[in-house]
Amino acid sequence: MRLQDKIQRITTVVFDVDGVLSDGKITYDIHGVEYKSFHVRDGHRIKLLHRVGYHTGIITGRHSPVVAHRAKELEIKMLYQGAIDKLAVYEQMKNEYQLVDEQIAYIGDDIIDIPVLRRAGLAACVPDAIEDVRREVDIITQCRGGEGAAGEFIERILQEAGHWPIIMERYWR
Repeated sequence: MRLQDKIQRITTVVFDVDGVLSDGKITYDIHGVEYKSFHVRDGHRIKLLHRVGYHTGIITGRHSPVVAHRAKELEIKMLYQGAIDKLAVYEQMKNEYQLVDEQIAYIGDDIIDIPVLRRAGLAACVPDAIEDVRREVDIITQCRGGEGAAGEFIERILQEAGHWPIIMERYWR
């Protein structure tokens, strides 16, 4: 199936966190408090998805209050943390939100993401994803995780689906 045809079917965009929404580094202070950095453009692009009617989700293998805070801030309704078996969680998400594979775009970077990347209607990864992941995807971003990769993926979806000119009208005034 052509890439543009796949993109036209997408209604929901789902993200891995470490290595995609963040740079993959986990930083702790002396008290064990975890820190992560997120790119502001990724967050803004997620808001743009919502503005034109897309749904968003996160499926991450780790559990982090920082991720819960970021998801709440961005109004990401589908948040699944501690997902060691991401495919089982993906299937749960599909059932819970009455979705089919063809409606879901997923971006990941590591071995744990491969089963979901194989199922999702549109699969993407960051350029420094492992080779086994890069072989499974439709799109490899130019930006690295935590450096705008999610935003780049979102822009591609919005452009190919024809939403970008409508979004940009607001900013060209």
